[in-house]
Amino acid sequence: MLKQCFILGVLLCIFAPPVCAAETCAAAAPAVGGVSTLRLTLAGVPAIVRVPRATTRAPILLWHGFGPPASEDDLMRALPLDDVPAVKIYLGLPLFGARAPKSTEESLAQRQAEDYGSRLFEPVVLGAAQELPAVVRDLRSKGCLGRHDPIGLFGFSAGGAAALMTLIQRKVAVRAAVVINAPPGLNASIDALEHATNRSYAWTPHTREIAAHSDAILHAKDIAAGDPAMLIIQGAEDTVVSAHGAATLEEALRPFYHRRGQDQRLKILLTPNVAHDWTQAQGLAEVRSAVAGWFNSYL
Repeated sequence: MLKQCFILGVLLCIFAPPVCAAETCAAAAPAVGGVSTLRLTLAGVPAIVRVPRATTRAPILLWHGFGPPASEDDLMRALPLDDVPAVKIYLGLPLFGARAPKSTEESLAQRQAEDYGSRLFEPVVLGAAQELPAVVRDLRSKGCLGRHDPIGLFGFSAGGAAALMTLIQRKVAVRAAVVINAPPGLNASIDALEHATNRSYAWTPHTREIAAHSDAILHAKDIAAGDPAMLIIQGAEDTVVSAHGAATLEEALRPFYHRRGQDQRLKILLTPNVAHDWTQAQGLAEVRSAVAGWFNSYL
């Protein structure tokens, strides 16, 4: 989270259950400690692919946030997930990194000043969710994902909102998902923005539509219909995104999981000593353990 209050080669690995040919993937880049990484673009999206020595689970796609970690590199360093035997694909959000605006007139700060909802949340959060199906198709064409195989999905803050949007739309099959300190839609993001700036946001008919479209609480039925094993992590010390949204989302989802006898596939974890920036030493180990444990259990 930035102080300006922004809320929020060939890849040859073939995922063919039960074991991915990780040795082939590893040949694409030098291995360090048994792990290989390579940079590429997937359907135009900058990505870092992290390949372990052996893989037995579906690939995990991960989104960073607007603040630390605010890039695919930073997220990979904070959450390498080397104890999960899966290929990890760290994706850059639209308007970040290699796709950052070149002009100061199009900077994130300027976009926020003009209209957070339509100029920042929509192109970044909704944009990331909209481009994910093409990313997944590219992974399939490169042989890293079977034709009908689901994925694992992770998102932090704005990246978490993009993950929730992906689950609402159900254009990509997601077997297991983890979000951390994620606003459950534009309404929650605007609440955080107004709290941080002490200024009221000027809603428009268009941003009201974005808010309704992106509200994970209102669309809990749609999320549950995709049957993802869902872990919601919320830092107890997060002063940016309220824990109320995470709790309300879990409450909205719970009846759908309960009816199917799948209560264990939905969990909310309130982590003490963890702020919005969860990469600080005090809570990092707990977050890493929780995320890895979830994917190892349900991916």
